[in-house]
Amino acid sequence: MPGHRARTKGTTVRRRQRWRAATAAGATLTLLCGGLGVMAPAHAAAAACKVVYKKTDWGSGFTASIDITNQGDALDGWKLAYSYAGNQKLSSGWSGKWSQSGQQVTVENENWNRTLAGGTSVSVGGQFTYSGTNADPTAFSLNGTPCNQSTSAPTVALTSPSAGTTYSVGAAVPLAATATAGSGASVSKVEFFDQDGSLGAADTSAPYGLDWTPSAAGNYSIYAKVTDSTGATAESAPVGVTVAAGATVVASPATLTVAQGAKATYAVKLSEAPSSNVTVTTARTAGNSGLSVTGGGTLTFTPQNWSTGQNVTITADGSGTGQATFTSTASGYAVAKVTATEVATSGDTYTQRFLDQYNKIKDPANGYFSPEGIPYHSVETFMVEAPDHGHETTSEAYSYLIWLEAMYGKVTQNWAPFNASWALMEKYMIPTHADQPTNSFYNASKPATYAAEHPLPSDYPSQIDGSVPVGQDPIASELKSAYGTDDIYGMHWLQDVDNVYGYGNTPGGGCEDGPDADGPSYINTYQRGSQESVFETVPQPTCDKFAFGGPNGYLDLFIGDSSYAEQWKFTDAPDADARAIQAAYWANIWAQDQGQAGDVSATVAKAGKMGDYLRYSFFDKYFKKIGDCHSTSCPAGSGKDSEHYLLSWYYAWGGATDTSAGWAWRIGDGASHFGYQNPLAAYALVNDAALAPKGATAKADWGKSLTRQLQLYKWLQSAEGAIAGGVTNSWEGSYSTPPTGLTEFFGMAYDWQPVYHDPPSNQWFGFQAWSMERVAEYYQVTGDASAKAILDKWVSWALANTTVDPSTGDMQIPSTLKWTGQPDANWSSASGMPAANTDLHVSVQDYTNDVGVAAAYAKTLSYYAAESGDADAKQMAQDLLDAIWKHSDTKGVSVPETKSDYKRVTDPVYVPSGWSGDMPNGDPIDSGSTFMSIRSFYKSDPDYQRVMAYANGSSSTAPVFNYHRFWAQADVALAMADYGRLFNE
Repeated sequence: MPGHRARTKGTTVRRRQRWRAATAAGATLTLLCGGLGVMAPAHAAAAACKVVYKKTDWGSGFTASIDITNQGDALDGWKLAYSYAGNQKLSSGWSGKWSQSGQQVTVENENWNRTLAGGTSVSVGGQFTYSGTNADPTAFSLNGTPCNQSTSAPTVALTSPSAGTTYSVGAAVPLAATATAGSGASVSKVEFFDQDGSLGAADTSAPYGLDWTPSAAGNYSIYAKVTDSTGATAESAPVGVTVAAGATVVASPATLTVAQGAKATYAVKLSEAPSSNVTVTTARTAGNSGLSVTGGGTLTFTPQNWSTGQNVTITADGSGTGQATFTSTASGYAVAKVTATEVATSGDTYTQRFLDQYNKIKDPANGYFSPEGIPYHSVETFMVEAPDHGHETTSEAYSYLIWLEAMYGKVTQNWAPFNASWALMEKYMIPTHADQPTNSFYNASKPATYAAEHPLPSDYPSQIDGSVPVGQDPIASELKSAYGTDDIYGMHWLQDVDNVYGYGNTPGGGCEDGPDADGPSYINTYQRGSQESVFETVPQPTCDKFAFGGPNGYLDLFIGDSSYAEQWKFTDAPDADARAIQAAYWANIWAQDQGQAGDVSATVAKAGKMGDYLRYSFFDKYFKKIGDCHSTSCPAGSGKDSEHYLLSWYYAWGGATDTSAGWAWRIGDGASHFGYQNPLAAYALVNDAALAPKGATAKADWGKSLTRQLQLYKWLQSAEGAIAGGVTNSWEGSYSTPPTGLTEFFGMAYDWQPVYHDPPSNQWFGFQAWSMERVAEYYQVTGDASAKAILDKWVSWALANTTVDPSTGDMQIPSTLKWTGQPDANWSSASGMPAANTDLHVSVQDYTNDVGVAAAYAKTLSYYAAESGDADAKQMAQDLLDAIWKHSDTKGVSVPETKSDYKRVTDPVYVPSGWSGDMPNGDPIDSGSTFMSIRSFYKSDPDYQRVMAYANGSSSTAPVFNYHRFWAQADVALAMADYGRLFNE
């Protein structure tokens, strides 16, 4: 799931791009125009323009209103020209000098609007008569320059140096880049820069490169810039390198943690090639004598292998604690120093593996984090699965960071990183008051206005329907009373960490600040029905002030209304918030065991607050009554009768950006997937005083949720043991009537693929492993017999479908699942569950060696075995962990993944006919758009060419990636530590 877009050490250089102002709201036809597209150079006069044409037609005549935006240099005098296809005749015009010759119409400036600065607009209007048809004009020009032309901008990607590389002062640094020109142009030159300026002469012919000889030591951020024959420019992502004062020994990582009785390694290499063999000697030079070099103390580097890391092994004794400095020296090279810390914890193999993996994740050279410290979804950037770029992040990634740091506190008794991880999440992923400024206008008696969901993207925009009854929000007032604010304390689910799209919706109030905005940007994607895959989405900002997209921003792609208002909106992924609460629970338990509960108490209390607001996921989307809701006229809820007590797919909230506009809204969701349930989080919020939510009815709600979640697992458990999809209170998202004979859970219909269908939401075994791991944790903590009964059956099925060879790393765990049938009977508070679902079946269609899923699966088995004593489950957990570790690499663990679904990057993205607009970088959005056409930034990705060769059919070989997803790498670390602490092996 992640991607690496070159982090820098020290100074960070972000891509800077010019961007346009949007036209006024209300236009019905928007066309991107310009010979050069989005980035017209300053010296190219009138190189780009944008026209928005709208009309009011009464059958025999009409008025035309035209907004003209200059996207090039300032104009001193302008003339717009266009033509009609019919017999339209000009009667009069205003705000310009109108004339007509045949079918061609021209509008020239008046004296008072003669000047038109770059990025500014002017509006003109005219009145016409006609008979017959009245088709809109399709071509415009401004001062003879064609408008409304879809063009591509140039692209450039830096291919050398590699991020994190160390060089020496005076030694040549090879710089290289690949570049393409914009439409109809050729590459004029490629230049190379650091944060202080140019690094040498431009290269005017391919291959583009430069040997740069740095004269000063320091941290450098290198990037390439392309200029094409039209003057358009683009910059690459920056790459961070280090320049040492002279030839130096290089060590990575610079810090590491070692458990008592265990070993850890770090890599040593040289910064420049020697003329003959060089010997590097490493020894402890200060600090804790319990740490010593036991391998790699003397290493030889040749003129051929000088840049390839060789390992130094550090071993901890059984009693020492604290830090030691290890120094690597070589004749003629500056020394490298590494700080190792010995911690007083079990020195078992698996706990040390946790620390080894933790060291790799936290090593800056491996690229898991942004300059702000935000975890990327993946180290690799070409990543399309749920996020559509590797350097986006999710609330999921933040929750895994919190969990990782909680375990680090358990192992090392250092709780500062745990507290810092929650603070990071709170700063960047929980919207501030400035991000959600109009919650005070929220009316709990009418939480939101209804708009139906539809199966297909082509069914959108969905019309708002105020006649459909909606229920009351019963928790808003108690939350305000408990916390003294109308604001919501929950994570938004998706963030563009490097502002690749360029929306610039920065936490703390940034709203469409554009590509130049510094820092992460809130974004959203999925909005259009169960069949909308990641390859069919139109990304959009969470705060839409109509600066990008069409005349109404992106709103009218999703919602149909008579008028549109600038607004903000956020969506919470409940499983991530629950995971953060789960991690906080363990942090509190482990800190208590160490006598350090006070170190985490403030953070743990915030987890209780998050749980309070997470109850919004318990409610039907429009707060309608739960059960038998088979039409839009089904009853509105009052009190708690709209509460299903399950963790649904999302909850969301939003409102006007105008603080005087006076409206805000909140919704829950009637669809609940078993994979999102978290009985341990529910248990913690009810039973751990440190996590106690303050809402008056919160504990009662979470207590009922715990029971309801376990009932849901039981009701959905197939005859074989796997857990089927979920339930919904709103069939197809529109309160439609479910198929006849479909069984129900507390009045909610069974849905084998709740929420999304491309691909089916319950075909992935990962949901089985993730969710049952939470059940297993709950079982290990409480010994609950109902949880054990579910796990007994699930574990038996999973083990029967798993093959592992820990000596080679070969493993086959379930991947794609197929479902038939349904639960045998209804389940409600008045009737019990039958003994078995004889009509509900699962089969395994194919298998995987996915290391992240395997780690979650191993955790499930570890917790289950620790409480039940099941020897087979314990052995399989160990075998899986040992097999996973066979796939270790310098960044973590990974296996090759064949990405045949990347054939879909050329899939069309549905945009209604006649709708047009633009992305922040100028990519046009219209009925001809594809996944890739509205994401042209991928052209600068180092993996772009091989993906497109496959997608376009010029290569029959699907691209293969070794991904380092943050959640997967963290889960591997956590699985190792859990096994170590539960079994001390």
